[in-house]
Amino acid sequence: MRFTEFNFHPNLLEGIEASNYETATPVQEQVIPPIMAGKDVIASAQTGTGKTAAFLLPVMNRLLQNHVDGQVGALIIVPTRELAIQISQHMEGLSYFTHLSSIAIYGGNDAQNFVAEKKALQMGADIIVCTPGRMIAHLNMGYVNMKGLQFLVLDEADRMLDMGFQDDINKIIKALPMKRQNLLFSATMPEKIRQLAKKILHEPVEINIAISKPPEKIIQKAFVVYEPQKLPLIKKLLKEIPYKNALIFCSRKQTVKQLTRELKHGGFNISEIHSDLEQSERESVLSAFTAGRIPVLVATDILSRGIDIDTIDVVINYDVPGDGEDYVHRIGRTARAEADGAAFTLIGEKEQNKFAVIEQLLGKEVEKAVVPAELGEAPSYHPRTRAGHSGPKRKFYKSGPKRR
Repeated sequence: MRFTEFNFHPNLLEGIEASNYETATPVQEQVIPPIMAGKDVIASAQTGTGKTAAFLLPVMNRLLQNHVDGQVGALIIVPTRELAIQISQHMEGLSYFTHLSSIAIYGGNDAQNFVAEKKALQMGADIIVCTPGRMIAHLNMGYVNMKGLQFLVLDEADRMLDMGFQDDINKIIKALPMKRQNLLFSATMPEKIRQLAKKILHEPVEINIAISKPPEKIIQKAFVVYEPQKLPLIKKLLKEIPYKNALIFCSRKQTVKQLTRELKHGGFNISEIHSDLEQSERESVLSAFTAGRIPVLVATDILSRGIDIDTIDVVINYDVPGDGEDYVHRIGRTARAEADGAAFTLIGEKEQNKFAVIEQLLGKEVEKAVVPAELGEAPSYHPRTRAGHSGPKRKFYKSGPKRR
């Protein structure tokens, strides 16, 4: 379905065309019509399916039709400042030919930003994208005006609840008018999300798009290695695999710092993102990465759900993530916007059980690539699952699986 078929406002269509949007993704095809019709929506969609535009476009279209000066039109609540910034930037591009205004409200800003946020919450902005904690800080000061709110959007709702924001979300909702259109997006639909949906949604349209599975177009491979083999293998991959932007995930910020130092010493143009950086530093690094000035970025899971860059064609898990959902969101940073992508995971000896559990979630084994012979003998893949049963049994050569 083409975007010209949704009957969007002409000025919004100009922004859509300028952003090179032509054909809607499946989640956009299913989500946009009910939002345009004024219905509440609860949608589960895997990362990289285009859900940001799926709620932004119809919300922007309805605000253009029902614009009220001096009021907050839509409130979008997200788990991380990175996601708040990216959604706001996405909206700026799509709204370029309209009069709609927006602002991202998140922690870590200076006093000047706080003043701008306060003004928007008092005087009105068409769309406000915020993190729960920062919005609570403003609410506690008593000047937030949400009387004219038309839309509430909860994005990455499962992540917000996992991060402990449920009480903050409930407090924010109590400050909003009862009559509004509600949209809830979540990668998974556990019981706690169902309970939240019952509280805030009215006769919602429910949409499910491929929950908890990475897109099939992502090429997934894993290397079973000893821990000391990880660094030379990363260097070899970055030298031999063609890419425009490569994203390397580590579970700990100390590992991010150490790996970045080692790769810089190896001559790679690389940078890092983790919680020890100031917000201005993170934004500068992300901007350089997006523009291609820094082709390789090493990050913690702070970016696994908070970055949406279409040019990332390689994701490398330096270590195995803590659970299957984190794995799906990490590798979902690639193969976006119909592009191709590859994801490589380095499985240390002590990480085999964790990866076997991830394979159970995926419903299939991830191909085990042969470790280059020059790196030395590699371990076999013989995990035991959490249930105590052995994982998939395979015969191995010294440096990888034996093909039958």
